[in-house]
Amino acid sequence: MNLAVFRHTVRQHWVRLVAVLIGLTVWGMLMPIIYATFGVTLRDVIRQYPLLEQFMQFGGGSMFTLPGSIALGYIHPIAIALLAVFAIAYPLSVVAGERQRGTLEVVLARPLSRHAYLVTLFVAATLFIVVSIAATLIGTAVATIAVDYSAELDFGNLPWLWLHGSALYVTIAAISFAASVSFDRVGPAAGITLAVVLISYFLQVLGSLWPDAEWLQPYSLFYYLNPEPVLLDGVQPVDLVVLGVIAIASIAYALFVFPRRDLAAPA
Repeated sequence: MNLAVFRHTVRQHWVRLVAVLIGLTVWGMLMPIIYATFGVTLRDVIRQYPLLEQFMQFGGGSMFTLPGSIALGYIHPIAIALLAVFAIAYPLSVVAGERQRGTLEVVLARPLSRHAYLVTLFVAATLFIVVSIAATLIGTAVATIAVDYSAELDFGNLPWLWLHGSALYVTIAAISFAASVSFDRVGPAAGITLAVVLISYFLQVLGSLWPDAEWLQPYSLFYYLNPEPVLLDGVQPVDLVVLGVIAIASIAYALFVFPRRDLAAPA
């Protein structure tokens, strides 16, 4: 961990961070508002059609309860895209991207070990992610109070949802770093990372919509972020352990590989 590099990284990305925080705060507010506006009416109509009801339980969430609506917001592509700024794009740009531009050699010419540099970048990514998840939850809490549906949400479980959401996207960031240190160009690293994320998302959605494919869901990273049970029952230890093991393995791989790869010449 290098404090000078950490401060420089935060200064370099603060505008992007503010933009993501605003976007996620607004997004977090939308789900309670949509539920308050359409949820109860939609629930009464759709429950008359069992097949349609199954399709409304998308990715483990549903429009029939406030926790279910919040869960839908967390696995929606818009939320994933905003969080991917720091969980995917940032890790790819600061290692593989620096290699591709030929600037990583300049960074590491300082009295800074590769281990310290990588750990600093990972800590910065973690900070960006946990703050972003917190912004989403703040928006959710404010909107829930504003629409007067506080009785349907256990606010005491919101910190657990913050922990679970942070665990998922920090794990994705760890996978991104593992891919980023393995290549000299952004393209192949991005391809592997996006393949992992998109396949995981596909397996989760497919399993939630098609009962015969439910057995595929445990192979998805998104299966281990299940917001509705967290909001109803609190922390889900097994989910956190699985994500933690994957994150630790990915960062351990990155720390092993990064010092052993030569710096590529710029294209």
